[in-house]
Amino acid sequence: MANHHGSEGLVRVSTNTVAEVTSFSFTQTAEYAEDTTLSDLDKTYNVTAIKSWNGTITAFWDETDTNGQVALAPGSNVSVVLAPEGVGAGATRYSGNALVTEITRNVQRGAITEITFNFIGNGALTAATS
Repeated sequence: MANHHGSEGLVRVSTNTVAEVTSFSFTQTAEYAEDTTLSDLDKTYNVTAIKSWNGTITAFWDETDTNGQVALAPGSNVSVVLAPEGVGAGATRYSGNALVTEITRNVQRGAITEITFNFIGNGALTAATS
């Protein structure tokens, strides 16, 4: 079984690596329409799923990262690459267009200021191997 360490991961906006990323997560879902009838004894579902995805990127805030963090402005539709294994040979990565829905900045005394970007997929999320 292959395991991966978080230090391998990276996020890109288009071809630009987002600076100072400390974590990211993304979720893929499939919604099915129930088609159970009165005579059915068990629930049944239409096999055609509507898929969606969303996620979060957290980083140390870097306002000089104009092609990464600044490009993830609220309301923007950006091309993202989510690479849990990095982009080396044989690494799996996920890509798609995402709508940035929310940005949160977390400022605490004695800590580095963090920024969190929430997004929803705008179309398919595609898996590929380097």
